[in-house]
Amino acid sequence: MKYLHIYSLLLISAFFTSCEQNKTDFKKANVQSETKDLTTIPGANEKYIHTKYEYSDSNGSSLIIQNGGPKGGMKYTDPNGEVYSYAVFWTRIINETDNPLKLKIAFPVDSYPVPSLPDKYFKILIPPDTMTLDKEPLYLFGLTDLKSFLNKSIHKSSSLKRTINPKKSSGFYVVMLSLVEGAHGTMRTGLSLKGQNLYYRIKIDGSKSNTKSEDKEIRIGSINLKNLRIKE
Repeated sequence: MKYLHIYSLLLISAFFTSCEQNKTDFKKANVQSETKDLTTIPGANEKYIHTKYEYSDSNGSSLIIQNGGPKGGMKYTDPNGEVYSYAVFWTRIINETDNPLKLKIAFPVDSYPVPSLPDKYFKILIPPDTMTLDKEPLYLFGLTDLKSFLNKSIHKSSSLKRTINPKKSSGFYVVMLSLVEGAHGTMRTGLSLKGQNLYYRIKIDGSKSNTKSEDKEIRIGSINLKNLRIKE
């Protein structure tokens, strides 16, 4: 299948303002992607999906990862008075195998640098809410009580553990924040699988805004299922 979108796109003007709607011990690694983007001609249920990966086991059963977003364009002031801009992304995992999928994710603190701000990093947080398909058209994909969550979590590491039963799916949100003065460029994000390891990639193209670019992919977690390979 052919390439449609590499990663979720976000044109950042003072970070996510172009959107109309308003340490763990995982080893860091810059790695070459081993996954392939699958074409999805957006239909009624796929117009919010920017990246789709499909993996299959020896029985031909599939595990599908869908990445969507962003929505945002709002500013947030933390309890210390620092002002951030933020955007919300989401990921949905569909387990079509015959076995429960145990998912573990943890974003290391200070793992993704802001290209235009030396020694500053994106804040990447996973709210506890579950993302469902019916929330896709809603503001921030239906994520609520975000300010309260950010007030409690802005300076902490973020993690998620979830079990997805056979023939079921589950979705989660990812909130990305940057100090407003360092938010420039075009952003792409995506979760993918290599073996049993999960990787999250953030690519920032600063060429159009005359700022620095960054392309980094790090390991953020794992799954229990083995022998899954990208579906040709």
